Amino acid sequence: MRRTASPLSLFLLGAGVFLLVLAPLLVWYVQPQAKRTPIDTDTTTVFTGTGSYFDTGKVETLTGKEITITRQVRGDVADSLESGNAVWDVSTSVDHSETLPASDPRDALQWTMERWVTDRYTNEPVHCCEESPTFDGEAYLKFPFDVERRAYRWWDSTLGGVVRLEYAGERKIQGYEGYLFKGKVEPTRTGVRQVPGVLVDRPKTPQILAEEWYSNSGIELVVDQRTGRIINAAIGPKKTLRAPGSSKDAVTLLESKRVEFTEETQKKQVELASADSKRLALLGGTLPAGAVALGLVLTLVGTVLVVRGRRNEPEAPNTHMMTNSPT
Repeated sequence: MRRTASPLSLFLLGAGVFLLVLAPLLVWYVQPQAKRTPIDTDTTTVFTGTGSYFDTGKVETLTGKEITITRQVRGDVADSLESGNAVWDVSTSVDHSETLPASDPRDALQWTMERWVTDRYTNEPVHCCEESPTFDGEAYLKFPFDVERRAYRWWDSTLGGVVRLEYAGERKIQGYEGYLFKGKVEPTRTGVRQVPGVLVDRPKTPQILAEEWYSNSGIELVVDQRTGRIINAAIGPKKTLRAPGSSKDAVTLLESKRVEFTEETQKKQVELASADSKRLALLGGTLPAGAVALGLVLTLVGTVLVVRGRRNEPEAPNTHMMTNSPT
């Protein structure tokens, strides 16, 4: 009598061992590869609110007007692959009702083009690939993966500097929970602009280099904890002009107590954050745990079957009765 392993037992044993090997690979290799800033992004976010802006045609500040901020982010895949970083081109326009829809962003109240370059794993700024502007901080258009309950240094493009955002608890956006961060910007001089002196109470000076000042009464960002995607943003920007050396605002270029992601933008950001978060959770927890559990069961069953083997009875030899006939 001899024992042999059946094909089924060998298959179960092999499948179990494979799953046990696969589980740590999912945690230590596959998930970290998935936890990288995308390079093929193509998203548009829209803020709306009510505020004031300076009308150059009427040469006055108009109040109680709808303000729209549109930001388009497109990844430069070729430069990203070549550099190994996330290279994003960012267009931001500020409009009022009369400049929307605009076929040319140069017709907007304000339009900027920027190139952001970050490390795909850490979200730290990388200074290469014709980056503009040179920026700092650790949170920008997105936060790092695995957001913590702590303060973050967030880059404010209008300020041209870093703002400290404090963790302020959790908040649901469109039914989806994220981390809330808050901060503000005190009035800060950000540059100069040549304007007629009469605009800044210097009527005797035909042209003058007026000081540009910026403040933000309230920055609120709600961030998906696992992916760092911003699912809602609200800001209270104010841009003014002052006469050189003056402590008083002479002209309000733009002001709003609150401009915030539209409901449509919130829903889209939540949809993207939820999908990416579920995928990372699957790779980092559910799949490895399931692979270990199933792998242990299959390995145990396969081992038992291999040890037991398949009982084969030896075949009885063929015997033939031979009858001798007398010749």
